[in-house]
Amino acid sequence: MTSPATSRATTTAPGAELPGTTRLAVTKGHGTQNDFVLVDDRAGALDLTPALVRALADRRAGIGGDGVIRVAPGNSLPEGAAALADEPAARWFMDYRNGDGSVAEMCGNGVRVFAAYLERLGAWDPAAGELALGTRAGVRRVRRVDAPDGAAAAWYAVDMGPWALPGGPEAAAAGQDAEVLVAGIEIARPALTVDVGNPHTVLALADDAELARADLTRAPAVTPVPPFGTNVELVVPLGEDTAPDGTLVGRVRMRVHERGVGETRSCGTGACAAALAVRAWAGPQAPDVWVVDVPGGSVQVRVLPDGHVELAGPAVLVAEVDVDLAALVA
Repeated sequence: MTSPATSRATTTAPGAELPGTTRLAVTKGHGTQNDFVLVDDRAGALDLTPALVRALADRRAGIGGDGVIRVAPGNSLPEGAAALADEPAARWFMDYRNGDGSVAEMCGNGVRVFAAYLERLGAWDPAAGELALGTRAGVRRVRRVDAPDGAAAAWYAVDMGPWALPGGPEAAAAGQDAEVLVAGIEIARPALTVDVGNPHTVLALADDAELARADLTRAPAVTPVPPFGTNVELVVPLGEDTAPDGTLVGRVRMRVHERGVGETRSCGTGACAAALAVRAWAGPQAPDVWVVDVPGGSVQVRVLPDGHVELAGPAVLVAEVDVDLAALVA
């Protein structure tokens, strides 16, 4: 499917990033409705400026998305070169930008969509083995996995790398190291910070009714103020169940406010952070496998023995679009 796109005026004309070029081919994709504009820049020719990102991500006058993902050669930028030094197979770099044009470390849902995109481009064959890709949070490894019964979309599992509780053992023991005030909820709540390659602050709510009352059109106020901002996850623990294979599986419902974006339908690193926080609150007998329900669907989080965490879920590519860059200036 192809169509022209237009956008509101920006400070810098987006077409200026591609001298002499008036069209830009992009792909629209999503992972549990966390959606992205994907750009194939394997030649390393595109200057992905904040103005161009904002124009492409604009939901009324652009293509629309929570962020923009550029496929870049690993050796074309310092973070990619660092990933290549760590893993020579990481020849492609996921250059991820939030919808407001700011640079982000990585995105868990975006990694899966990035992998599906590389598969469509013919740059990765899942049958040949896992994909190693560079991100600003380090190398991420992706593999195709069996989708749950009834799932229409392909599923991918991502080793999201090491996770940590920045507050250390004291925060783990107390179950908190921050406080969050959310519009629509009367009082500030204790929260736990979790690092999954990017910063998260997770707070528990009593039930679905309280979760529905939360107003995430405004950024929650976090104390102490995180120096680089934070994603905020609101969670309702839903208990545990036993899978047919005997695995104990926890379940959590979540909403999220992402820094630089606002509320999104899903957040992959946020789902990991939510599961890790609820697991910490539940104690040493808590499950290592969690299903996280978000407004856009469900993903699975698995805590790995090596101190890493794995995220599995769907990735869907829905459209290929020919963008009229000149129209973005209007």
